[in-house]
Amino acid sequence: MPSDSVDDAIRDIAAGRMVIVADDLDRENEGDFVCAAEKATPDAINFMTKHGRGLVCAALTEERADALALHPMTDRNTDPHGTAFTVSVDAHRRFGVTTGISAHDRARTIQLLVSPDTAPADLRRPGHVFPLRAHEGGVLRRAGQTEAAVDLARLAGLRPAGVICEILSEDGTMARRDELCGVARRYGLRFISVEQLVAYRLGGEDAGTGDDEPQGGRS
Repeated sequence: MPSDSVDDAIRDIAAGRMVIVADDLDRENEGDFVCAAEKATPDAINFMTKHGRGLVCAALTEERADALALHPMTDRNTDPHGTAFTVSVDAHRRFGVTTGISAHDRARTIQLLVSPDTAPADLRRPGHVFPLRAHEGGVLRRAGQTEAAVDLARLAGLRPAGVICEILSEDGTMARRDELCGVARRYGLRFISVEQLVAYRLGGEDAGTGDDEPQGGRS
């Protein structure tokens, strides 16, 4: 199935635009809206919740999560793909948030998650933004959208953190590959796979562009 080039996706991420990243057809077979965390705006969060309908999460490096004292959501992670949720957070009210759930409030919380000036006390727990700890080594260590979001932001020259949201169909089921491509066309978004990003990072000359089906990935 045709896909865009990783280089084009990186350029869009650097410019503050959103892309769609799909994982392995044999794993979760899902797609996420992805943008750089430091470029997250209320409009971007509203778009994700309106057209993605999934859970808005902030993908962070392990180092960043540790610096903010974002401990694992559970002591015993039984998720089949090891998705590393931390305790959920909201920005403290002194940063202009109210209930924490509005697009404005969630964008503000995400901005704080990537700001070098943020301290653990600046975040309330629990909240309405769900941080995820990306594995060190990115998609070369774990081929999931969490790591893909962090890798794309880093490759774009931004702080290594991203925002992801699963894409559901209008009937509430998961959008699969054909529908994801349609969503990308409808909104003029780049569409890539985790497998492409793995190949890109491994340094293949033409790894960034291809029409092959993804063969690996987790969400």
